[in-house]
Amino acid sequence: MYISDTHLKTFLSDAGLVSQKDFEAAEREAKESGRPVGDILLARNAIGEDELRRTYAYILGIPFVSLAEVKIPYETLSLIPEPVARRNNIIAYKHSGDELEVAMLDTDDLAAIDFIKKKTRLKVLPRLTDVASIKAALKLYQQGLKDNLGDVIEREIAALEPGSGEAGEESLRQMAAAVPAVRIVDTLLRHASAQGASDIHIEPLEQTLLIRYRIDGILHDAMELSKAAAAAVVARIKVLANMRLDEHRLPQDGRFGVEAGGEKISFRVSVLPTYYGEKIVMRLLRESLGGFTLEALGFHGSALERMHDAVRKTTGMILTTGPTGAGKSTTLYTLLDIVNTPDVNISTIEDPIEYQMSRVNQTQVRPEIGFTFANGLRALVRQDPDIIMVGEIRDKETASLAINAALTGHLVLSSLHTNSAAGAIPRLLDMGVEPFLLVSTLRVVIGQRLVRKLCANPEKYELSREEQSRLEKAVDAGAVLRALKEEKVVGADATWKNIPFYRPQETAECPDGYQGRLGIYEVLPVTQTIKEHVMRSATSDDIEKQARSEGMLTMTEDGIFKAAQGQTSIEEVLRVITE
Repeated sequence: MYISDTHLKTFLSDAGLVSQKDFEAAEREAKESGRPVGDILLARNAIGEDELRRTYAYILGIPFVSLAEVKIPYETLSLIPEPVARRNNIIAYKHSGDELEVAMLDTDDLAAIDFIKKKTRLKVLPRLTDVASIKAALKLYQQGLKDNLGDVIEREIAALEPGSGEAGEESLRQMAAAVPAVRIVDTLLRHASAQGASDIHIEPLEQTLLIRYRIDGILHDAMELSKAAAAAVVARIKVLANMRLDEHRLPQDGRFGVEAGGEKISFRVSVLPTYYGEKIVMRLLRESLGGFTLEALGFHGSALERMHDAVRKTTGMILTTGPTGAGKSTTLYTLLDIVNTPDVNISTIEDPIEYQMSRVNQTQVRPEIGFTFANGLRALVRQDPDIIMVGEIRDKETASLAINAALTGHLVLSSLHTNSAAGAIPRLLDMGVEPFLLVSTLRVVIGQRLVRKLCANPEKYELSREEQSRLEKAVDAGAVLRALKEEKVVGADATWKNIPFYRPQETAECPDGYQGRLGIYEVLPVTQTIKEHVMRSATSDDIEKQARSEGMLTMTEDGIFKAAQGQTSIEEVLRVITE
């Protein structure tokens, strides 16, 4: 929103709102700092925000509205999704016929206005407002959610005596079955699913119940509920997950499923006692995988060829490595989908079963009754399997059984928690796997992470000389450039000077410039030279160095490759790798 300093000075001086001395001092600071004069006047308390905003509106010929004076119907407010309203400081406050009046801090935000026009199919009339009005109106979203859930929930839970968290199982079960508790949890689950959340965090604070969603790997505050709602919310989720209602001192785990938007979703539930009450984390698991390919996950070039070579083998082991939330399960399920043909018998042992697959015999471990990965795997090999998937190798016994299965005519897929592909080999040796058995079975090791994908129309730029220098220190820039040329992403004569990169561009539809995620990978084939390194007890650094000399791109280098493609940003790659 542009207003010249001359116009602003004239109007403020004529109205007697700011002295010439104060304005000139603000002008000098504005030139030094690059900040708008108006912001500096506010920071110096030379003028109030309401007066400044009204002056802006007068100069621009746009009506000013203070939302403190306006009663906004929730039906009107919710015409603009809360994330868009928060990100763009825009509030829908009056709907009349085919017109929608919106209050904004920046009436030049044409992208937000255009988005709202398309979403509501209404004529949008922008009005200028102040920060206090926006903040007050944003609180109405949470109030509106509470109203939609009904005032009954507050009355019923408020009627509970202090310390009702120690109530008996029957009274808690009645609370969980009451309509308000059912509605609040159902709305929460559906809202999280619609937002694309992978996890829901329900965190008791001293005065409130904080709800947060993890979306594309980042935690976001979603809403706050009255602390009085905590008992009903926790009780309802415990009932759904088949947990003990009257146990508040010990952690509990459970699972349940719902259908949202025609999609079956499982929720893996963890309850943990904390100082202010029981904290709940729910992992959302879409039950149908559907349509993933290695290419769609982000594998390409020689890494893709190595994956296909390994999965065509009928014996041996394929491992995927990375921290929790790196996409290992999705990679394993995609590999299973590739080999899932009528002429093979596939069995899995998992914790949990994250996706349900047709023609695959999936088994869930139950440690509480002694059914672990190890004894589950021991039983699986007596089921005449061709292909076995072990969700995770966690201990020496499971590692030994998996290696033995791979040696005796089975293709074994599994995962490990290590930071890199090369790190998986010393980890297995530390678990007691003999080197000669490892080199006889291991076909390929995948290291992976997930990075956020850029939205459409990101900001394009070219690396400065300093940025090129930093890039060359962080990765083997020559190897990445060769891969870009080999896969014809860039021309044969391209250099880092003329390869464009991209930054996130914030829009109303895509508030932080990212949407969705894709994998970055390193695929380490166990070649003859790698086997020789393993037999010599080489370190993971030595193994990685050898693999790179044979053409392996590291995860960081694969991330830079995808940044050059415009799929993600360099900053996002470095953020994920250094976490």
